[in-house]
Amino acid sequence: MLSDAELDRYARQIILPQFGGAGQARLKAAHVAIIGAGGIGCPAITYLAAAGVGGLTIIDDDRVERSNLHRQPLFTDADIGAPKAAVAAEAARRINPHVEVVPRIERIEAGNAEALLKGASLILDGCDNFATRLTVNRAAVALHIPLLSAAIGAFEGQVALYEGWRADRPCYACLVGDDPDRPGINCAETGVMGGIAGMVGTMAALEAVRALSGWGRSLSGRLAILDMLERRWREVGVSKEAECPICRG
Repeated sequence: MLSDAELDRYARQIILPQFGGAGQARLKAAHVAIIGAGGIGCPAITYLAAAGVGGLTIIDDDRVERSNLHRQPLFTDADIGAPKAAVAAEAARRINPHVEVVPRIERIEAGNAEALLKGASLILDGCDNFATRLTVNRAAVALHIPLLSAAIGAFEGQVALYEGWRADRPCYACLVGDDPDRPGINCAETGVMGGIAGMVGTMAALEAVRALSGWGRSLSGRLAILDMLERRWREVGVSKEAECPICRG
């Protein structure tokens, strides 16, 4: 399944005994749908493409703004005003020509979520509002697709893997509830340190690679929290809620 050029490109991953050629082959066969080509999406796209995930769909209806540039390094001043999904897709192709990348310049909503996400091996959600996150979560549960959710704000970030269709695993709504009007973290209002986006987006990509290829301990049902004011990571369990309207409904 892997060409000589791919074997050479991924040699430093393949040599890892916990990963190997089988892990690389699983990545090549995988398809990740990425919600948002912003602060989390840019580093995630970079490392998913570099790692050799076979297919990436980048879903984002926003355009590049100057205020994005300190934390979204796939973009430059020359890209201001251009669709983020299209620019990020072209960057991913430059990083790795062996990856098939499809930009979708549209907003993911209840009416189109399942159609946009169907067929993905994993969903990586890096959007910045609860309404979209909850829409994506509903679709992930309905389609039985693992949801890797990441968020940032100020000096903090978090990453979790949800598999809510499973009897013993929570969905995103088990953690936050199912209220789309709940106020969320907004970088325009609270600010964000640029490097936090890089750390959390890269960790999200790494956890996506872990989930797709099967090495190490799964993050499923766990929430990893970053606090860079105190310079520490911690991890907590997320329980399945008996009354959750999404994964118990």
